[in-house]
Amino acid sequence: MQPPPAQPPDLRPPTLPRLLIAASGTGGHLFPAIATAEQLADYQIEWLGVPDRLETKLVSDRYRLHTVKVGGFQQKLGLGTLKTLLGLMGSVFKVRKLLREGQFSGVFTTGGYIAGPALFAARSLGLPVILHESNALPGKVTRLFAPWCSTVALGFESATKYLKNAKTICVGTPVRSQFRSAPDPTALKDLAISKEAPLIVVVGGSQGAVALNQLVRQCAPAWFEAGAWVVHITGESDPDLRGLAHPHYRALPFYHNMAALFQRANLAISRAGAGTLTELAVTHTPSILIPYPFAAEDHQTYNATVFANAGAAILFRQSELTPDMLQNSVLTLLKERMRLDQMAERAAALAVIDSAEQTAQLVRDSLAPRSATMSKPGL
Repeated sequence: MQPPPAQPPDLRPPTLPRLLIAASGTGGHLFPAIATAEQLADYQIEWLGVPDRLETKLVSDRYRLHTVKVGGFQQKLGLGTLKTLLGLMGSVFKVRKLLREGQFSGVFTTGGYIAGPALFAARSLGLPVILHESNALPGKVTRLFAPWCSTVALGFESATKYLKNAKTICVGTPVRSQFRSAPDPTALKDLAISKEAPLIVVVGGSQGAVALNQLVRQCAPAWFEAGAWVVHITGESDPDLRGLAHPHYRALPFYHNMAALFQRANLAISRAGAGTLTELAVTHTPSILIPYPFAAEDHQTYNATVFANAGAAILFRQSELTPDMLQNSVLTLLKERMRLDQMAERAAALAVIDSAEQTAQLVRDSLAPRSATMSKPGL
């Protein structure tokens, strides 16, 4: 009896394991997710978001984008609560179908409302979920769902005490690759800023900050008299975008190269979202932080306190801040160059430069057993 003929080797290229990233809404959720995705070229990545949010602009040209409608629960129970709950259940079934039919190996999420349906759907299928929490005070979604996650990656070590029933590891917050690149001396040519002048960069986060914008415009004339320039990122919803004109003033709703701006800045005036603070740390930028007073559970103040306690920033509460206080604090700092240098050093000490790589490796480690199974020929 002749032995069966030898089978030719399987020359089919291995299929990349598939990862669903659930991140939506603001830059604070999206940018760390994008930075992590940049380090996962060994995965086929698809994205889960919400219609008409920032991800439709930032993600859809890079990754296949799936959307579900999901919102947050209101403080008071009522018809709105029931509607939100029904919407959540519908989104869970839709994401579950996506994960099953797409043979995804797992989910990575940066929290927020979109994390709920992604996590419920993944866990119902036995898929691992890795959640990254950027804030010093974890959000309600993170605190509720953390015990269900395979791993919770943290931006601040101080967040650990709020998640005692979860597996946590502090990796910092991933930042986009351009923030880690060497400064490009030609990057800001379109703004025509004097090379010798001190530069103040004002930013209210990805959605802008009208109250902060108004405060800065009251103070700016005194800063101009001191020789400073101001680049003011106002956001898209500022009604006074053209309310101040000066040769040393640039008001823009958005700027495409925030990395170069922070690298060039002598001082930043900013809200205290975790993503922006990470960018300030990585670019060694001293800052005056004015946390958004209506942020959920005042979490921006928790973030800013970490930087203030480290000596990397000065913290002001918006309710206590007057134009004179802000104006004079900036003028004082511009005169005290040694103090600005010390603040820059202390900001740098807070940076986790390889956070994106660490977070990506957590994803690989969590998904590895299932990814290996899914990549076997015939499965």
